Amino acid sequence: MTKTIGFIGSGVMGKSMASHLIDAGYHVHLFTRTKDKALELLNQGAIWEVTVASLAAKSDIIITMVGYPSDVENLYLEENGIINNAKPGSYLIDMTTSDPQLAEEIAKVAETKKLHSLDAPVSGGDIGAKSGKLAIMVGGTQQDFDTMLSIFEIMGENIVLQGPAGAGQHTKMANQINIASTMIGVSESIMYAKKAGLDPERVLKSISTGAAGSFSLSKLAPRMINGDYEPGFYIKHFIKDMKIALTNAKNMGIQTPGLALSLELYEELADKGLEDEGTQALIKWFEGEL
Repeated sequence: MTKTIGFIGSGVMGKSMASHLIDAGYHVHLFTRTKDKALELLNQGAIWEVTVASLAAKSDIIITMVGYPSDVENLYLEENGIINNAKPGSYLIDMTTSDPQLAEEIAKVAETKKLHSLDAPVSGGDIGAKSGKLAIMVGGTQQDFDTMLSIFEIMGENIVLQGPAGAGQHTKMANQINIASTMIGVSESIMYAKKAGLDPERVLKSISTGAAGSFSLSKLAPRMINGDYEPGFYIKHFIKDMKIALTNAKNMGIQTPGLALSLELYEELADKGLEDEGTQALIKWFEGEL
């Protein structure tokens, strides 16, 4: 296989993911809406493309890591988008957290153009992206998964084929549902420790490795305590994910009260202008700062 990868998106996570691919020796062609955000990658050796169409035409593998399902739909399905301009036989990998039904639609349209499509959302935030230890949840065929595994291994280490097209996105929804309630628990735990007159950092040393242990507790709780609200994962994107998960859960007849409550609290934060802060800013709701 040739070594040309087209990468679209250079945000908090995408920048690190593309950087790992460059370091691994791949020729990375890059497109983002704002070129300034891609300067670090361009200085590292990425090749700038003016349009999505030109990137698609020059790439053997195209990876997208953008914000919203509407972005994904436009990138893949518009006339000047990826599917209409990619070379037959190319591999299309959407690593955005998006809608499972959209992933299924993209796969069907891609197949008519003799393209290979995989939905492969990730978990691990900025920390996982920087360290190359993302969890990658994949939907697609076994053959396409096997062919792309070496690419995934550059960006992550827990890489699982979950099923056909859309299965990766459904798995990510399960992940986000879990996190939604967990973030409430982490915030309540910290507030309890403070009100009890304890040192919350010392409390974390005891509880983060026990039965309460989680990524949110060990990685995001320290940021809460230190007042660090820089986004490893934006509130606005988490709201998007929770809405997708809630819609799919309702369609399947599943009750998700924890998810619904978390969405309500985060939407209050967004309404107060905090949508561009990290998800750990949920602690502000419990501190009464709103």
